[in-house]
Amino acid sequence: MKLMAAFRISIRKSLRSFTYAFNGLREVTRNENNFRFHLLAAALTLSLAFHFPITTTEWLFIILFIGLVTMAEVFNTALEKLVDWQSPERNPRAGQIKDMAAGAVMLASVTALAGGMIIFYKYFVALIL
Repeated sequence: MKLMAAFRISIRKSLRSFTYAFNGLREVTRNENNFRFHLLAAALTLSLAFHFPITTTEWLFIILFIGLVTMAEVFNTALEKLVDWQSPERNPRAGQIKDMAAGAVMLASVTALAGGMIIFYKYFVALIL
């Protein structure tokens, strides 16, 4: 009986958590240019994916890449806001932290770009030939 009580889920709390999450996504979409750029890149990638007869595995990788990049950008934005809040004055350590977070987004983006190039290469070559 105690085990069942430990796994009881409150629908109200869960819905509230989703509301907070959607508020965060709305905030980053409205106010972060880089996030909107990544959404545009994701939309273009999805357009290509719908246009070409990509495989299920390729779809999975595209979805994974889009999720990786957008999550990295949201984490970067949150970390930048936290650093700015804790260190509003210019601080070399704060700058290093923000640069590292931005570097993580760049790594995710380059990984996604390379993966996308590998996936779509054969389809573009087929168009040319």
